[in-house]
Amino acid sequence: FVVALSGGSTPERFYHLIGSHPYGEKVDWDRVHLFWVDERCVPKEDKASNFKLVFDALLSAVPIPGENIHPMRTGEGPEQGAREYEEDLRAFFGRSRPPMFDLIFLGVGEDGHTASLFPGSDSLDERSRLVVPVYLGEPRKDRITLTLPVLNQARHILFLVAGHSKAEMVRAILGKEGDRERYPAGLVYPANGQITWLIDEEAASKMKDGRWKMEDER
Repeated sequence: FVVALSGGSTPERFYHLIGSHPYGEKVDWDRVHLFWVDERCVPKEDKASNFKLVFDALLSAVPIPGENIHPMRTGEGPEQGAREYEEDLRAFFGRSRPPMFDLIFLGVGEDGHTASLFPGSDSLDERSRLVVPVYLGEPRKDRITLTLPVLNQARHILFLVAGHSKAEMVRAILGKEGDRERYPAGLVYPANGQITWLIDEEAASKMKDGRWKMEDER
């Protein structure tokens, strides 16, 4: 079972839950492989590292084999890191077809970004590369990220969204009168997979009449 993990405070709480009793004991960790959706170009022990977030919340609590953990390497910069991780993906999944993750965890930013795919970025138009560099500079940090073709090849996408600050973006992407294709998170829609949005009451507070556009489009 092959999973790609995101950073962020909402996924972090979910990782804590997965690794806690009794849920952590119910998973056959020998059969789970973990990859990352995106990563900042910082050391692994840096508090901004998505690897550190996942390690502290999940990996430190479960008996997953080290060879089943596939972090992004960013020490040589975003371009080199993106090339190396793309090679890792092709070596793991095979070179004859695009990678197909069983599950990808994603969050949504207040600006509608997901992974490290930001509004207006050239990376949104990428169709051939699996992993690309993202140059944001300080204080947001340069990064590497999976591209939309990889996300949209997944068997299951799970969005985790919480808090009042996300309510307007949830409405813009999922509401009947929204325009989801304006936002990177709205462009994640696997053609042959499933997509699930887990949204708390605060993040869903601006949805009118509980109407969800994506459900009607299926």
